[in-house]
Amino acid sequence: MQRPEEKIYTVTAITRLIKYTLEESFPKVWVEGEISNYLHHSSGHRYLVLKDQNATIKLTIWRSVGQYLKFEPENGMKVRAFGSIAVYEKGGNYQLNVRKLMPVGVGDLEVAFRQLFEKLSKEGLFDDSLKKPLPEYPMTVGIVTSPTGAAIRDIINIARRRNDSVKLILYPAQVQGEGSEQTIIDGIKYFNSRADIDVVIIGRGGGSLEDLWAFNEEALVRAVVASEKPIVSGIGHEIDTTLSDLAADLRAPTPSAAAELSIWDKEDFFQHIVDCLSQMEYSTSQIFKRYRSDLLQYMSRPVYQRPEGAVRDREQTLDNLLRHFENAGKNILEKKKNILSLGLSRLESLSPLAILKRGYAVIKKMPGGETVKSIGDLSGGDVIESVLKDGSVMALVKEIKQA
Repeated sequence: MQRPEEKIYTVTAITRLIKYTLEESFPKVWVEGEISNYLHHSSGHRYLVLKDQNATIKLTIWRSVGQYLKFEPENGMKVRAFGSIAVYEKGGNYQLNVRKLMPVGVGDLEVAFRQLFEKLSKEGLFDDSLKKPLPEYPMTVGIVTSPTGAAIRDIINIARRRNDSVKLILYPAQVQGEGSEQTIIDGIKYFNSRADIDVVIIGRGGGSLEDLWAFNEEALVRAVVASEKPIVSGIGHEIDTTLSDLAADLRAPTPSAAAELSIWDKEDFFQHIVDCLSQMEYSTSQIFKRYRSDLLQYMSRPVYQRPEGAVRDREQTLDNLLRHFENAGKNILEKKKNILSLGLSRLESLSPLAILKRGYAVIKKMPGGETVKSIGDLSGGDVIESVLKDGSVMALVKEIKQA
């Protein structure tokens, strides 16, 4: 039986009581701890646990808040979270709904810079292989910066001092504050659409990391890398370095230095031309001197002093050669004639006609005309032909006598 002084709560009632008590007691609170169990859900919400040595508390970062974070939370990172305590009735759990999140020891922008640098470095966006060379003599330079800042004045002064023939075109951009990176991206795209632009300068004067943050936004860094026109960055002071500086084709420490590096000096150019002409004149004179010396050396030779003597020497040599040639030809011809005569004599002595002239005859057996070499080749009654020196005689064999 229930005592009168005891009050019984339902689970829902006690949970709501706790909810109202906690939420009213801690509407704004800072909590410091180490991140664990971090989850970035596909819905855009972020869930994590903040812990210290003795306890843990759940944190929720709704998408509407998380989209404005400058850095991405990581497990093991020590942070301070600002928000309000809320109780999730169905689970009976309490959590901190985060409105602000900042790293302990370093600012959120420093962490965001490091994280984005690591991400883009892994993609190779800062590699030297992506850097485009600047044209040696650009005639039209596009400038993306604030039209009222010191940067544009410095660039104009440097350009007019170095070369007033180079045309400068300004794209007025917002270089600080929310949405400023998009105006810079628009400027880069605009100059890429123009065929007359040789190089693009992006930049602004000095400021804090927060002031320069537009040049660390991922979208702008990717636009710098994607630009078909070479980009020179001149952002802040020499000690300032942004991710756009690392992605640019050439980084200048200041806007003034960007103008120095992009715009060629007319006086230096003319002096270079004068030096080249002087060098050409000197080289030409040296060549002429060398050729003149060679010519004088050649002209001092005897052949040039007495050219008719050289011709006569050559004529005499030619006559001697012709005489030797004629004599050699006669000797060779005479020798060949003697050899031919001896050969003919030998052939004539071996000729059957010569034998016939001495009274001999050649006997052939008819009708085949075979030469008779022995009496054994004949029989009585055979017809023979006796060939003499001046004709032949046909005869009938009557009798054969053995020698």
